Amino acid sequence: MKTKARIAGVFYLITFVAGSASLALTSGKFAVDLIAELAYVGVTVLFYQIFKPVNRNISLLAAVFSLAGIAIGALLASHRAPTTINPLVFFGFYCLLIGYLTIKSTFLPRILGVLMAIGGLGWLTFMSPTLSHSLYPYNLAPGMIGEGALTLWLLVVGLNEQRWNEQEAVA
Repeated sequence: MKTKARIAGVFYLITFVAGSASLALTSGKFAVDLIAELAYVGVTVLFYQIFKPVNRNISLLAAVFSLAGIAIGALLASHRAPTTINPLVFFGFYCLLIGYLTIKSTFLPRILGVLMAIGGLGWLTFMSPTLSHSLYPYNLAPGMIGEGALTLWLLVVGLNEQRWNEQEAVA
């Protein structure tokens, strides 16, 4: 499972790099967005597997929010979205749930869960275009810090595999 955690970190890093590049690009944006979205699907699937022993239902709910955000983001990019909801709202709920699961886990530091939950609150400001506009760009910082800290931890340390195995045995 430690390897899966590190792979999730790699996918998360790809999501960050591609997502940041997409913000700066005027041409080739669709291809870079697609790379970011596919990498985030990888993060979502791996996180479901990683956090399933903590709480299977909440891990599944988190995955549903993430996949919904990815799908809406792709539809918005292709001008086919049935809604004008900012995909970051879905990622806000996702980060809150992953934060909760991280706090409840025994195999990752709780501070990472706290940072993820705070990041989720930052993304949730995008529920209100007026609020998000008035807080921009400061409302981006909590999500970048929370998700960035978790990404770096997964890349450098991974997770405590013995504790993950113990938590899985209990589940």
